[in-house]
Amino acid sequence: MSRQRRRDTAPEVALRRELHRRGARFFVDRAPLPGLRRRADLVFPRRRVAVYVDGCFWHRCPVHATAPKNNAEWWSAKLTGNVARDRDTDARLAAAGWTVVRIWEHEDPVLAADRVQNALTPPS
Repeated sequence: MSRQRRRDTAPEVALRRELHRRGARFFVDRAPLPGLRRRADLVFPRRRVAVYVDGCFWHRCPVHATAPKNNAEWWSAKLTGNVARDRDTDARLAAAGWTVVRIWEHEDPVLAADRVQNALTPPS
């Protein structure tokens, strides 16, 4: 697991490139809230939007998730814990007035950027 990239994965870079092309400016790999030890992939602090690009394996994508056969019990607990932590992070940020956008690694970067831009647009 130590060899897994924490940031700058291909899906994350593709999303950042598309958002940057559209003129969006953001912080990369930053904790949205002080004291929250969970870092978002992209943070728009003025708009209070945090974006997470989740890997299908690590966050149990409903379409592409797989369950390892070796050491299955340990992996099940690990992946279930990841998902529980994701939901806890979403709840903490929502309670603090933030909007959380979760994007799966298999999503098209252009469509994902559309979702992020919708979250950034203030309601009329």
